[in-house]
Amino acid sequence: MISIVRTAALAVTLAVASTVAFPIGVHGATVDAKAVIANYEAIAHAMYQDAHTGAVALKASVAMLVKSPSAETLNAARTAWIAARPAYQQTEALRFGNAIVDDWEGRVNAWPLDEGLIDYVDGGYGIEADHNPLYTANVIANKKIRIGATIVDAANIDRKLIATLHEAQEVEANVSIGYHAIEFLLWGQDLNGTGPGAGNRPHTDFDINKCTNGNCDRRAAYLVAATDLLVDDLAEMEANWAPGGPARADLEGKGPDGALATILTGIGSLSYGELAGERMKLGLILHDPEEEHDCFSDNTHNSHYYDQVGMVALASGRYVRTDSSVIEGPGILDLAAAKDPAAAKEMKAALAATLAKMKVMKDTADSGKMAYDQMIGEGNEAGNKIVQDVIDGLVTQTRATERVVAALNLSIQIEGSDSLDSPGTVGKN
Repeated sequence: MISIVRTAALAVTLAVASTVAFPIGVHGATVDAKAVIANYEAIAHAMYQDAHTGAVALKASVAMLVKSPSAETLNAARTAWIAARPAYQQTEALRFGNAIVDDWEGRVNAWPLDEGLIDYVDGGYGIEADHNPLYTANVIANKKIRIGATIVDAANIDRKLIATLHEAQEVEANVSIGYHAIEFLLWGQDLNGTGPGAGNRPHTDFDINKCTNGNCDRRAAYLVAATDLLVDDLAEMEANWAPGGPARADLEGKGPDGALATILTGIGSLSYGELAGERMKLGLILHDPEEEHDCFSDNTHNSHYYDQVGMVALASGRYVRTDSSVIEGPGILDLAAAKDPAAAKEMKAALAATLAKMKVMKDTADSGKMAYDQMIGEGNEAGNKIVQDVIDGLVTQTRATERVVAALNLSIQIEGSDSLDSPGTVGKN
């Protein structure tokens, strides 16, 4: 039976062309659940290895920027940040259903963030917000920070301090660590609205001798600490998925049906509530560039695209690594093909169709014709359609995922989104 519960830049290229034509049913009647689960675990481990490797490369580029601030070293650090994103984004379908990932994920990819917690902001940002007492705390400029009744010593900016600030006072917008905190430090605010252009922080913001906007030594220390912490956090998750690691133990402890349900929960929930709903439809309804995922760098099109590439990899059992090597074995679509070939074929087609729509979005942004924040702008019919086509594709692949769940006689919960389930209520509170 099936139980569905709904609850409310720069171009980057990887060797993913072969992902579209993924085969299913090639492993024949020999496919069993244990083999599918083992291959899923191997892919998860490889994905986090690649994400960790990308973060290590980013760390090296950040070190060069801090040592020798220049337009060239800042651009190299930005390029390294963008290059690090695809591998991580492909892991996101591992989040839903795997508690060990979901409980950790906020440390590396939380968004959106109130950037005034971290550093200086434009006057149009405002000086206070009802939802967040730390809206403009600016830890880079202040050596003491009040968090509720506690005065925190912020004289030394290190990993411990910035981790303490993360989601302080239980405010989700207090994002002090992870990819997006680093993104803000590298690009600064994107003040272009739905017009062309990303953030434009000068390299002299990190230059102690030619400092702009003050506190350049503390800003550099924050960037180094945040990047070091990202490397540490990704190493932790890589180890969790290594043979004998706790993520594998948790998955296998659910039994074959529970593990298969976890695989499909990840694909269904990322497709529907998270990506189609909260990351895409919400911004399209509000026409608000603040609701785009990589809002400082204008890299959102790549992050969305590689989410989809990751879902294809986990469904098919075939992952193309950052170095172009391939991990391949039986996937859940192979198992479904043995039970219900039509359902498996439908899901395969839906995944490929959505990837093609994502590619239109990615190519449009990579060409410089229209960035993602421009696509969601009010009155941009062509851009809105590109985004809506992707949303529609994601919803269709969710429906197809549900049919595979039914074919395998499983039960899952798929996260929902008010932006899809009750769009008339969005923005009215």
